[in-house]
Amino acid sequence: MWDSNRALNGSRWHTINSFKRKNALEVHNTDDGEDEISNLPDSILLHILSYLPTRDVVGTCILSTRWKNLWTCVENIDVDDSFLYSSGVFGYPMKDTCFKHFVHRVLQLREESNIKKFRLSCRVCFSASHVCSWLSAVIRHNVQDLDLCLFVEEPFMLPQCLFSSKTLTSLKLEMNCVLELPTCTFFPFLRTLHLCLVTFRDDSSTQRLFSGCPMLQELAILDCEWMNLKQVAISISSLKSLIIDDLPFFGSTDDLNGCEIKIDAASLSFLKYSGYLSNEICLYNLSPSVNASIHIPILYEKRNQIAFRAVKLFRGLHKISAARISSRAIESLFIADIEIDRLPVFYNLTHLELSMELENHTIGPLNELLQCLPKLHSLHFSEGLDPCMHLCEDDWNLRSVPPCFLSSLKTVKYSNFHGNHTEISFLRNLLEIAIVLEKLNIVCSKPFGDPKRQKEVKDQLQSRHGGSVSCAIKFM
Repeated sequence: MWDSNRALNGSRWHTINSFKRKNALEVHNTDDGEDEISNLPDSILLHILSYLPTRDVVGTCILSTRWKNLWTCVENIDVDDSFLYSSGVFGYPMKDTCFKHFVHRVLQLREESNIKKFRLSCRVCFSASHVCSWLSAVIRHNVQDLDLCLFVEEPFMLPQCLFSSKTLTSLKLEMNCVLELPTCTFFPFLRTLHLCLVTFRDDSSTQRLFSGCPMLQELAILDCEWMNLKQVAISISSLKSLIIDDLPFFGSTDDLNGCEIKIDAASLSFLKYSGYLSNEICLYNLSPSVNASIHIPILYEKRNQIAFRAVKLFRGLHKISAARISSRAIESLFIADIEIDRLPVFYNLTHLELSMELENHTIGPLNELLQCLPKLHSLHFSEGLDPCMHLCEDDWNLRSVPPCFLSSLKTVKYSNFHGNHTEISFLRNLLEIAIVLEKLNIVCSKPFGDPKRQKEVKDQLQSRHGGSVSCAIKFM
């Protein structure tokens, strides 16, 4: 007859071996045989245990009477079925049964102590009934932070008990299936919501989810599937951080789904979007304090549709003050071979960082974008130039110098500098047309660290004709 206590055996032997290897929890004895670790206050021991995997924490119960029940008061529980499948102790289905009994016992023996954070990863041992039972248990223990990684073959419905919690403030959900939601979907105190690999079922249930988080401050939607949706609104007045990673994880990049995602977040301070614009992003009521990061890879066969959606996305960003934009995203704004709406003027944008290497075919689009930034104060080339780029001094011969180069651009930072002819030509050209520039900070790559060579390059840059007479060039 299989004993449920055997579910803890793998954990116990793992912990014993860890102690033999003198890990961080090794019991140290003084010369008179006194156990120093065990004499520490409970609060300190519990703090130490909170950083260990739950299988190791549970295993401490065999050390002595002092440790027998201490583990049941640890606030953080982290259970992952991968540790069973990386060992050869049991065979399937024994491992599956062992894991389920282990989680059950861990939760059952806690008695009345609260749980601060519960992380559950079921890559193989998934059972909807067991998971729902475990979630009900942690909700009863007033869990605050819930992190679930579930590999599921069929649609999974979150249990109703989650939506009645008065303590749950953070929910992170990763599961490669359709997310089912009950009719009553409401997280009254949730402040952080991360969704990864989730497939949204339909407009109405997805809308209930986003509308049911009135206190939400941080929302991340990573590699989720919107194919079943036509339109959804994310209108949360308290939202401060929004991340949408819309790059396909398993699916094809050929189709543009056509879901319209309306975002209305007046308190937003950080926005990050990375994707092919397979969905149409519409931004409303963003404040000037928003710091935006945008990356749009290019599908040339869909360039007209992507350009239309890219311009629409950027029109919603017209009030922002700082942006980090990839060279591909800039190119996507001007890649259409048909007439589309023009970009607005970004009167508030004072700081721009280019997050990818600049290439020959992005010089033109970058100039077009700079024409729309009359108040730009600082410009950062964070990845420098494409190593394959060939640029002579006359190649960036601007037909119309961006207004900011003549009136407001004070600081340019160029990172990943190798000191090649193309980079020197690029910077010389920039110095000649940015007539109010005060600082050019050059962050060198590791190979370019020779002070003598740096001085030679500095002399070359300073020997230009025209431009700012007071610009300070500094190598970093």
